[in-house]
Amino acid sequence: MCGIVAAVGSDNVLPVLMEGLKRLEYRGYDSAGVALVEAPGRIGRAREVGKVAALERVLAAAPLVGMTGIAHTRWATHGQPSQDNAHPHVSGRIAVVHNGIIENHLALKAELVSDGFLFTSETDTEVIAHLVEREMRSTSSLATAVERAVQRLDGAYALGVIHADEPDRVIGARQGSPLVVGVGEHGYYLGSDPLALLTVTDRFLYLDDGDMVIITREGCDVQGLASNGGRVPVVRETVHYEHDDQAVGKGGFAHYMLKEIHEQPVAVANALEGRLGTDRVLVEALGPRAERLLAGTRQVHIVACGTSYHAGMVARYWLEELAGVPCQVEIASEYRYRQVVAPPGTLFLTLSQSGETADTLAALRHARKRQDGDAYVGSLAICNVPGSSLVRESDLALMTHAGPEIGVASTKAFTTQLTALMLVTLALRQVRGGDAELTARLVHRLRYLPTLLGDAVALDEEITSVAGKLATYRHALFLGRGPQMPIAMEGALKLKEISYIHAEAHAAGELKHGPLALVDETMPVIAMAPMDGLLEKLKSNLQEVRARGGELLVFSDPESGVQSGEGLSVVTVPACCHYLAPILYTVPLQLLAYHVAVARGTDVDQPRNLAKSVTVE
Repeated sequence: MCGIVAAVGSDNVLPVLMEGLKRLEYRGYDSAGVALVEAPGRIGRAREVGKVAALERVLAAAPLVGMTGIAHTRWATHGQPSQDNAHPHVSGRIAVVHNGIIENHLALKAELVSDGFLFTSETDTEVIAHLVEREMRSTSSLATAVERAVQRLDGAYALGVIHADEPDRVIGARQGSPLVVGVGEHGYYLGSDPLALLTVTDRFLYLDDGDMVIITREGCDVQGLASNGGRVPVVRETVHYEHDDQAVGKGGFAHYMLKEIHEQPVAVANALEGRLGTDRVLVEALGPRAERLLAGTRQVHIVACGTSYHAGMVARYWLEELAGVPCQVEIASEYRYRQVVAPPGTLFLTLSQSGETADTLAALRHARKRQDGDAYVGSLAICNVPGSSLVRESDLALMTHAGPEIGVASTKAFTTQLTALMLVTLALRQVRGGDAELTARLVHRLRYLPTLLGDAVALDEEITSVAGKLATYRHALFLGRGPQMPIAMEGALKLKEISYIHAEAHAAGELKHGPLALVDETMPVIAMAPMDGLLEKLKSNLQEVRARGGELLVFSDPESGVQSGEGLSVVTVPACCHYLAPILYTVPLQLLAYHVAVARGTDVDQPRNLAKSVTVE
């Protein structure tokens, strides 16, 4: 969603800020802006609706120069996309950028208006700028003014604040929205994402909720919350960012999404590396407390959003069949708003690519505060970002090692989440004394999974040819049975996300209970037909579609017996163990959505109205 970049350096920081904004474009945004202390006593600002390229054109005509500055990409929450609503917001000699939502902004606005402050935007952020400016009337310290101001804020925020009379520093603050400090050779930086700053540093401090930080070109001073509500100096560990900066480029592909689809064989291999023994999962490789947590687990609650929720739904089939553990899967945004019963021995498992998904974090915190919190044996996060809030706040974290994922539509993050969930399933199976022979076979097949994914990626050209026709439709229906049903949901999500075709998914056996009414020659139906115990049932469902004139596209195992014919196109997927088939069948659905979107001319990597990292509720 919204992105923050800030810098204090020994030279003009505008190029650093603009490069940072470009690297945050994947998060989704509708406007961009920068503010620099151009000279003691003067802040220069530029804002523009649209892409960062539009802001670059404004700055080319009227350049800004300064050694201290803040920059922002905005994803609209309060107020429509407009220049007035774009960040940074200015009040007097203060400029502020903000990620998150201030829930009490209307009350604060009324108070500030009565004090004579003039509002020029519809945003909640502008109240922060005015609050800081008001506090500066009674102190000569920007840090003190920011500290007093944030004490008035209810909600979530990551802030970057500059003052025209303090040209050598930026004040940052974090509560419920991610913010990192970049440690560079020629200055210090703030960012909502380390990727924004990889051109200037690969060393980062991850701030905790409640932290404030003062950055200068010589260093940073982090202040945490004391038990009495005051501030105390704290030390946050400096973490080396492991991924090569080249990983955030397109690598010769037309889009990030296509590159990331093609990276999946390597990403899954990385997710497996060091975690498989000869015939078992190395439980100790999942974390130092993994065996204790899993040994005490009698039930699993999986909580996630969007694509990660679909991964959790697949895992339910695995956990119950392979590990013999009851599993409940919850949408994170709903979890806190109903009374969830957690039996003793419940493992609370969260999934998030970024580790900063606001609804998932809130669900974790809610679970830990509940009166029956003793029911939970512990929390396990499956995540792609070391140092993220979800990782830090969970008892155990299993990293997916997918590498940076830039495209808004998740691809390799999803398949590596599924891979990690299979590792957890098999680890639970081992701890609970499951049949070792089946475990050994599955471990062997997991080793071969990256090769199978490479074969699935090689279907790219064939899928391109069938995507052209699908691109002419306005609606689509996806079908699957068993663990392929959540994969059908994921396929429908991918298609609607990036091609804007309305798509929905159903368990194939539910066709006759309602969705069949939608089927005619204008409603293409996409189905998955792996070799499993439900294949014959699925074939009957496909006949129901053909009898109503529906066009079928079936992704099928070579031995399934499903053959192309009138109104029926078949794409053959490599033969696969039925337990791992959900991971494999995901890839052709990703390719299908990608090529349909390309044929329709949509913005594949940055689809309208969506954001990569959803850090607000």
